[in-house]
Amino acid sequence: MATNGSSKPLMFLLTGFPGLENSHPWIAISISLMYLVAICGNCTILAIIQAEVSLHKPMYLFLAMLAVTDLCQVATTLPTMLRLFWFNSRAVSFDACATQMFFIHSLSGMESVILVAMAFDRFVAISNPLRYSLIMTNSRVAKIGLAMVFRAVLFTLPTPILLRLLRYCRVNTLSHSFCVHQDMMKLACSDRRVNIIYGLFAVLATFGIDSLLILLSYVIIVKTVSNIASGEERLRALDTCVSHLCAVLIFYIPLIGLTIVHRFGEHASPLVHILMGFIYVLIPPMPNPIVYSIKITQIRQRILKRLQSSPALCAR
Repeated sequence: MATNGSSKPLMFLLTGFPGLENSHPWIAISISLMYLVAICGNCTILAIIQAEVSLHKPMYLFLAMLAVTDLCQVATTLPTMLRLFWFNSRAVSFDACATQMFFIHSLSGMESVILVAMAFDRFVAISNPLRYSLIMTNSRVAKIGLAMVFRAVLFTLPTPILLRLLRYCRVNTLSHSFCVHQDMMKLACSDRRVNIIYGLFAVLATFGIDSLLILLSYVIIVKTVSNIASGEERLRALDTCVSHLCAVLIFYIPLIGLTIVHRFGEHASPLVHILMGFIYVLIPPMPNPIVYSIKITQIRQRILKRLQSSPALCAR
């Protein structure tokens, strides 16, 4: 807790499920299993893309970036959540909390850019297939990856600095089992208008623009597909977009839900904040590998091939 003259609290307290402390070990087991699924799924995707030269193409390279981002998100939130639910260790220092907050928001920003890049990739593949290989080169994909990291860091870096400039109240209990900017900012006693304005600007300049670009890409894709004479070809073209659309929904629905809860849910039950926080950090990394493994034929075939070869290797 901070004294009156302190600009930052010595510690924040994370929140699990109030009243269910005796069930925290069981919750920890569930969280561990979900994280294990996310880690195994994303590592499998990375291993297959790395091993198969035929998959070293823009579409799969973006998928590899998405898997790396999800793994980093898991590594960012896993320690505090398991420490809280396994050992009931709630205290986290301001610096550790600000660092975790920086990585959570940066990685979310990166994932948003990756989804835009994947939408652009599908747009080029469907709207201009003859020039696809000229437009979507591996060097261009690498530049997009660097721009993704630069933009995420650029927009997220001011937030821990602005949080340090605030003075905090004696109440230092966060709403989640991890640290995010909105949650930390609400504990301040001093004027936080600068934080609110910058937070709104950063969200609109990143997630707002990204979502509009994704929407624009799909409007053009649908317009292009509608001009294809063959119904079978139309379905085949749209089918290549299904896995990406699922990834967009998996990412944006929890993000929007958490934003709404923090913006308009001051009087909502603490359980609502806690559950939305869990959905935000646990759900996106887990289903993405499953969705892409089911919908992308090349990935699915490689996985089945490896599973079939495993018993043969064991038999030897």
